[in-house]
Amino acid sequence: MAMDLEGAERLLLSLELFGMRFGLDRMRRMLTALGSPQERFGAVHVVGTNGKSSTVRMTAAILRRHGLRTGAYLSPHLVTFAERVRVDDADVTGAEFAAAVARAADAAAKVDRTLEEGDRVTQFELLTAAAFDHFARAGVDVAVVEAGLGGRWDATNVLDRSRVQVLTNVGLEHTRWLGPTIADIAGEKLAVVRDGATLVVGAGLAPEAAALAQETARERHARLVVAPGEPALPPPALELVARGAFQRRNFALAVEAARAQLGCDPDEEAVRAAAASTLVPGRFEVVGQDPETVIDGAHNPGGLTALTEALPDFVGGRPLVACVAVLEDKDATAMLRILLPLCDAVVLTRAGTPRALSPATLASLCHQLGFAGAVEVVGEPHDALRRAQALAGPGGVALATGSIYLIADLMRPAGRARSTL
Repeated sequence: MAMDLEGAERLLLSLELFGMRFGLDRMRRMLTALGSPQERFGAVHVVGTNGKSSTVRMTAAILRRHGLRTGAYLSPHLVTFAERVRVDDADVTGAEFAAAVARAADAAAKVDRTLEEGDRVTQFELLTAAAFDHFARAGVDVAVVEAGLGGRWDATNVLDRSRVQVLTNVGLEHTRWLGPTIADIAGEKLAVVRDGATLVVGAGLAPEAAALAQETARERHARLVVAPGEPALPPPALELVARGAFQRRNFALAVEAARAQLGCDPDEEAVRAAAASTLVPGRFEVVGQDPETVIDGAHNPGGLTALTEALPDFVGGRPLVACVAVLEDKDATAMLRILLPLCDAVVLTRAGTPRALSPATLASLCHQLGFAGAVEVVGEPHDALRRAQALAGPGGVALATGSIYLIADLMRPAGRARSTL
């Protein structure tokens, strides 16, 4: 079927109605219909609670600078679905993305006809198949692939040629689907580890997750690599364009993932070049001055902890006003408890999704937590950020955080319809 970018996004949005369905059978059938594209490139498979997108971008950047043609598959996106599929150092074009979605949609239609009534290919499955098909056609040597949710039953867990798997970290998330404990969640994520592969894990892994990683590596005869908390390079100190100590941890993880994929020590100059040029949109990104304005898609307690570790040095004693939105399935109380001590005032808003907590609820939580600064409610995200900027003043810092949906709202051009995350 012929399709442009608008049509591709319209099709993907229509699949949002059918929600999530776990299992790999639909995905494997669709890939078979596409000619098994996932068998035509190597893969680094990245799972974890936080830091996946950054680690994917950084790993792909390092590998590209070693002469490999690289793909990167990411989620979520901020403005357009096409951001999720990258080759070398650029998002695919709208025409390329639409063509890949059209081919995947044709394959999905064939699969749907074989399924029981009420079952069908999901949005994420179609997206993933489209990405893999495009990577194969583009001739990538290796794709760095971010899992969507968990690992065991995630649509990305069909990468049988993957020789490197990466676990960034493990926190309590999606407990309805992944289980109630850190160990349960780690087990779902570590299910992607292949026999004889290399498992690279991030620094500071929770003890129960670290123990399970060791056990998994032993059972699957995989080599276990624990990344350092800081990139291990000789002086001078590595300069990273991505801000924050958490990004240095992510980059250290990316270096080890690249080392495992390459099978040798990465070239120092290639690593430095990747560090100096790899931006991560929506992650501690400075988007304005007077006041200095930062957007960060931290959306759970772990993400907020990483962000607040980086804020004091950046803020440097200036007034800090946060524009905050949180989704209803997140631990808003824990997130605010982490963020509020650094803030002089907060402006609470609602991200553009039915899953958003009401700003009034967030305001109530701020008062319950004893926050002494000003608390304001502004319903529209752009207006809320402008209010935060006004409260911070020209010499202060305005921060938008709490939900990737909020960041998407703020980055989307005025008048552009929402493209689901």
